[in-house]
Amino acid sequence: MPGGSVKAKAAAWGAAATVVLAGLIVAGSRNLAHFDAALVGYTFAVLFATFGVVYRYAMWLQRPPTALYWRKGWGLFLRRRRTGRNLVQLAGRLAGGFAFNAFIWKRNWARAAAHLLIMWGCILAAAVTFPLVFGWVHFASAPGRLDLYQAYVFGFPAQTFPVESLTGFIVFHMLVWASFLVIAGVMLAMRRRMRDHGAAAVQQFGEDFLPLILLFAISATGLMLTASYTWMEGYAYDFLAILHAATVIFTLLWMPFGKFFHIFMRPAQLGVGLYKDAGRRGEQARCRRCGEEYASRMHVEDLIEVERRLGYRYETDAAGVDHYQWICPRCRRRLPALAQATIWGDGPSAARPNE
Repeated sequence: MPGGSVKAKAAAWGAAATVVLAGLIVAGSRNLAHFDAALVGYTFAVLFATFGVVYRYAMWLQRPPTALYWRKGWGLFLRRRRTGRNLVQLAGRLAGGFAFNAFIWKRNWARAAAHLLIMWGCILAAAVTFPLVFGWVHFASAPGRLDLYQAYVFGFPAQTFPVESLTGFIVFHMLVWASFLVIAGVMLAMRRRMRDHGAAAVQQFGEDFLPLILLFAISATGLMLTASYTWMEGYAYDFLAILHAATVIFTLLWMPFGKFFHIFMRPAQLGVGLYKDAGRRGEQARCRRCGEEYASRMHVEDLIEVERRLGYRYETDAAGVDHYQWICPRCRRRLPALAQATIWGDGPSAARPNE
């Protein structure tokens, strides 16, 4: 697909997602009746981030390897005979791979704890912040009861709870709890980056330190706002509000271009896992030289197709071997030695598979 066509398609998807979100903001806030104009900067930053994330994601999905995984993954998941099993596997992968990050705990407990704290802190903050910013959720005094708060979701009345209650305290301080989680995770991550020599050797400021600094700045300035209006009678509140807004808006604008984009790429691993499971259950590819199984036949055939789309040609003239990918990795490592032996006149004996 020509480069211009790929970019135009990705831009169209990004624009469509942005328009849909803008429409949902207008509709969910009842024609902006519950939209806080003071939060318009956050809203436009989210709209820009939406366009950037969807544009980049659409570009990524159009790459031949990703496109094949995407198409095959959905095809395998929607197979009628395995729909129930796939749903069970999906639930297990969501719980183990995403909710608890089981794959990271196998590497290092501190790294896993940092990732888990940051992830759940950000999820909690996003679940609270975005609906409030968009006007999808707002709170007001219950009719005729100043001691009760009424929560409204998309303009419809929901739960009612006392102002001076444990529920109210937890709900109105949800971002505080999220900030504590994020700050704890950032501290663990910074500790690893400063003490782990292996991590220090490959780390970069833009990819490793800047995301942590931004997360810490958002959380710290948010806590400062809470401290200002709770214990300091609003001292420096305006300045802190501007500082907090600047850190949040910068993070949203930077999200499509920096490390935070992996948040949106990570769910694609579900499809990769499903693809590997299907490959293990299916027919296996046998090496055309030694006859040993080394990968799933589906994977080898798909790899050949992707290489051809990318312009790589590894067809061979060897008898019984039409493509290099039909040779197992062990035999590939032997091929240079075999070729060298053939040049020196010992080809027939060196070419025996089991030597």
